[in-house]
Order: sequence, then C-alpha cells, then structure tokens
Amino acid sequence: MKLIVCAVGHRMPAWVAAGYQEYASRMPRETALELVEVRPEPRPAKPSPATITKIMAAEAQRVAACLPADCRSVALDQGGRPVTSEQFAGLLQEWMCEGRDVAFVIGGADGLDARLKRSASLMLSLSPMTLPHQLVRVLLAEQLYRASSLLRNHPYHRA
Repeated sequence: MKLIVCAVGHRMPAWVAAGYQEYASRMPRETALELVEVRPEPRPAKPSPATITKIMAAEAQRVAACLPADCRSVALDQGGRPVTSEQFAGLLQEWMCEGRDVAFVIGGADGLDARLKRSASLMLSLSPMTLPHQLVRVLLAEQLYRASSLLRNHPYHRA
C-alpha cells in the first residue's frame, strides 16, 4: 500500500519542504509517503469567479491524471469530515487492511474543484479554519506519522 500526497503547487518555500520531509522520512516502510506535485494553473492578478472556476477545473484534470487507477482518494477540504487523531489512525488501519493505495488530494490557492470533491472516497478536514495549502502538506504528513505511531504503540502521541 502506498500513501500518496497529491498536492497542487510546486516550488514550495524551504520551510514547507523541510517540514513535510521531516515527517515523511519518519514513516515506516509499509506506509511510506510519496509526494506528487501538480503544476498550478497560471492566475491573473484579479481573477473573476468564472476564471477561478476554470483554473480549478484545469488543476482538477492534472490531479486526476496523476492518481493511480484503483486508489482510494481522500480530498482535503475545510468542509470535510472532522476526525480526531485516534479516528484518523483507525481510518489508516482500515485502509491498510484493504491494501489499496490511498491518495490525499490537496488543492491549490483556490481549493479543490467540486468534481474532485464529489469523486473522492472521503472528504476530510484537518481543521475548520482556512489553512494555506502549503501548510496542509506539513500538517497531513505529521498526522499520518502520528496515526502510524498510534497503530504501532509508539510513544510519539501523547493525548
């Protein structure tokens, strides 16, 4: 089973790359993280709502193209299902038993296209607050490491 982080955006600031890599490198082999960066669509300085819709649709096509054929997709969105770290560990355990790859989809500056959200197996929220898409990579990697630690009874998680 592979865990794939499919994120719109490239050339992240050094702190984003370092934060993500810190937690990704701690993951055990059976739940290794793979980062797939999707090129964002160019945006004008002041895009109209119609332009933003087109941008998100173009990014969604690129995201869909990079997802493995039979993977479980998990869309990360502020309006998604909130879970505790323990509940997230339970989901990870279920997915491991299933054996399918899991792709976590992170949108760009404007979020995720509605079609990507609808086609996802699960829409998950890391916070009810609006988070910058760059920070979501780091938070997701940390929560995946925490979930993995919980499943292995590693002392990293302290409730």
